[in-house]
Amino acid sequence: MIPTPIQSALATLRLHHVETLLLGGQASILYGGAEFSRDLDLMLAAGAATLPNLERALADLDAELIAVPLLSAEALDRGHAVHFRCRRPDVAGLRLDLMTRPPRLEDLDGVWRRRVEIRLEGGSVAVVSLADLIATKRTQRDKDWAIIGALVRADMVRQSDSAAGHEQLWLRESRDADDLVALATTFRPVAKALEAERPLLGAALRGDRAGLELELAQEQIRGKQADRDYWAPLQMELERMRHAQRRLG
Repeated sequence: MIPTPIQSALATLRLHHVETLLLGGQASILYGGAEFSRDLDLMLAAGAATLPNLERALADLDAELIAVPLLSAEALDRGHAVHFRCRRPDVAGLRLDLMTRPPRLEDLDGVWRRRVEIRLEGGSVAVVSLADLIATKRTQRDKDWAIIGALVRADMVRQSDSAAGHEQLWLRESRDADDLVALATTFRPVAKALEAERPLLGAALRGDRAGLELELAQEQIRGKQADRDYWAPLQMELERMRHAQRRLG
């Protein structure tokens, strides 16, 4: 099998002992919630000790920084993503978005403990858990909320013979009113226990589909605003970095 650019990039990172977890569109593809992504979003192990190996891997990939901030432990620890474009022939054009602190993943040690190894042709890849991936998708973009719904639906199909403990995730994250009513009916005690955490489950327990649609829309609006609030100070920092770079340039 001829390696894809994604496989080649991951193999290079492994070769240089850079520990990563797959995020974003590529992780969504592996979980069945997306069909295509051009970028490679990766969570790196935190700490300055990671950087020398990462810098060697980026040099091997002939990766060029394409935006602020510059690669540094400080920028990564602040929650910024650092962006590169690969130029080595087998990975030419592939964009790498690297983070150590993805949004909404506060328990970083837990994220690494919960990681999942997914077998692929020619090897395996470490991916954030489905629940953690969904948390990163609560963004300002409508398409990411649609991906959350697709990820939950794909997991429900995979576990159709047995919920295997996934019912809590489905009730917490489903974006479909009909599915939520069916889930609340099937797993009523679980839905009632989670109602305080996700109040719209009350409408699901009552079979109120119209009310559910409204509450799902409001939940998405609140989530999008929370994402704006999260990124606002980081975007201000990026603007200061851009201005400083222009002055130096």
